[in-house]
Amino acid sequence: MSKIEFDHTYSRLPDKFFIRTLPTPVASPRLIKLNHDLARQLGLEDQWLCSAEGIDMLAGNNIPQGAHPIATAYAGHQFGHFVPRLGDGRAILLGEVIDRNGVRRDIQLKGSGRTPFSRGGDGRAALGPVLREYILSEAMNALRIPTTRALAAVLTGETVARETSLPGAVLTRVASSHIRIGTFQFFAARGDFEGVRTLADHVIARHYPSAAEAEMPYLSLLAEVIGVQASLVAQWMLAGFIHGVMNTDNMSIAGETIDYGPCAFLDNYDPATVFSSIDHAGRYAYGNQGPVALWNLVRLAETLLPLLADDQDRAVSLAQNALATFDAQFEAVFITGMRSKLGLFTEEENDLTLIKELLDIMTRGQADFTLTFRYLSHSAGNATEDEELLSLFAEPGVFVEWLARWRSRISREAQTGSERRNAMLHVNPRFIPRNHRVEAVITAAVRNNDFRPFEELLAVLGQPFEDQPEFAHYADPPKINERVLQTFCGT
Repeated sequence: MSKIEFDHTYSRLPDKFFIRTLPTPVASPRLIKLNHDLARQLGLEDQWLCSAEGIDMLAGNNIPQGAHPIATAYAGHQFGHFVPRLGDGRAILLGEVIDRNGVRRDIQLKGSGRTPFSRGGDGRAALGPVLREYILSEAMNALRIPTTRALAAVLTGETVARETSLPGAVLTRVASSHIRIGTFQFFAARGDFEGVRTLADHVIARHYPSAAEAEMPYLSLLAEVIGVQASLVAQWMLAGFIHGVMNTDNMSIAGETIDYGPCAFLDNYDPATVFSSIDHAGRYAYGNQGPVALWNLVRLAETLLPLLADDQDRAVSLAQNALATFDAQFEAVFITGMRSKLGLFTEEENDLTLIKELLDIMTRGQADFTLTFRYLSHSAGNATEDEELLSLFAEPGVFVEWLARWRSRISREAQTGSERRNAMLHVNPRFIPRNHRVEAVITAAVRNNDFRPFEELLAVLGQPFEDQPEFAHYADPPKINERVLQTFCGT
């Protein structure tokens, strides 16, 4: 039997926070991939998870002793429109474990069948979206960006009906918690402010214990969430990541990247880039992610107003003051990160101008986002390596002028070219999960039952800052006929 020591702080909350429900068994589960390192971090027996009994658990066929499966309730603004009842429509939380670092982590099955929140859906997941989330979430972790993790992917032996009939799969997802801005909205929309208070107290105890010691704990909670979200989205931007569906129900209170649907990484830099097939107006374009995060945080603040002060005007003023700090916090993380990407060890007044000029030139020059910074790292150590860098730009002449300004800027610092190069290579990845590579992996798995490309891509992305010469082609931007212009939601 399983030796998973589950705890259940969330399912000990009142029943209105969730509905107890069981996964729907599947026909013939087969393990695609187990994340052995993560299993060990969680204190789980990875060999048991690979056994028939363990695979049955990962597929939802076997409920391990001590698990209390639930589907959690939440609401959310979807593309700006409020939906008062969403909830886990195809995900079931088995329980929580305490990892080897003493951190509480959720273990959830995604694609495990219908729940009372399914709203007519089948509650299942197709293989493609499961592989996409596994790849993207593990790549984000390797890039040192806060994220949910993928513990396992399992084939179900059944098909799911989407545009066509597709192989079904289940993803086992690990998160610091699955509480969202939309969870707060679920109770606030019903006028259940005791529910909001209970949820806020739970979040403070689980994620932000220092807020409990503050003079105004709920205001401190709001300030903490604003800070982690500002930092998270700035880190997305520094990596060229586009979430694609920044609805309030997809924004984690813990400050982790969650719900990898039609997400993607930039190839050519352009702040107006949109990949999501359902984002027709570009609401969640790459360059809009900061303002959208703030918009979502305003929605969170609205739910907390009754907890901030008895007087409505006073509560609004406190919330506005907290929200007014977002831009500065976002900009601080972004500029600090950009200084690191540009190899700047000191701060100068005109650094932001230098950054903005580069991004503008990259947009006009259709330069690859990831490789521009990677090749710039090489040029920091040796000016004779500029040729590779210049080849990225459709208008290299304008970029050459910027390059001269950058060299003038770094000349005022004490670091050697080698020291600067090494520091830049540590923050500028060579490998990201390029969209055409992810799609090729999915195609091989879905059409040919071939998971070797999936395994290889995962291995490459696990060391994004290493050169890995034998896998150099994974760093190449897509050829014109390889470009992926749209990504799709798994539902």
